[in-house]
Amino acid sequence: MNKNSSSIPKEWEKYRHLVQRQEIPAKTILLQEGKVSKKAFFIEKGCFRSWFNNDGKDITFQFFFEGMGVSSFESFQTNQPSLFTIESLEPSVICTITKKDFQFILDNSAVIKQEVEKQIIYRLIHYQQLFLSRIKDKPEKRYKELLKQNPEILQRVPQHYIASYLGITSVSLSRIRNRK
Repeated sequence: MNKNSSSIPKEWEKYRHLVQRQEIPAKTILLQEGKVSKKAFFIEKGCFRSWFNNDGKDITFQFFFEGMGVSSFESFQTNQPSLFTIESLEPSVICTITKKDFQFILDNSAVIKQEVEKQIIYRLIHYQQLFLSRIKDKPEKRYKELLKQNPEILQRVPQHYIASYLGITSVSLSRIRNRK
């Protein structure tokens, strides 16, 4: 789907009746860590983060913006508990679809199935890059890469979530930002 529901590609338009559009406030939990994912979401407007609890500390590992799908795909597909929480960071508009309806669309639309497969491959590549970056790159390089990929992130995401994503403290992030 595109960013704007009024410009949903023709193929998605056929299935519009299966998608529920919702406006949600900031700090809304779409999926709680440990719960089974029954829905997938498309972000029409807004910013989200996925995070997990590590000994009482929340660790952000991904941000999502307009035009992106978000779910715990592993949980959604396997009915296993999600390893992370999905939360809105600002007032947002999302399109929600159930697992049953999503599967119906995939079974009946080769075009959408191919689009979803491309998005899954993109997400896997992103996770691989993130994993390798965490191992080999210094926080400053990870910060610069994040800004290159999402220049608006500083205006939309609180600094402590960015620091968590980078694997550093807010104080360390402030030092990096002041080095510019």
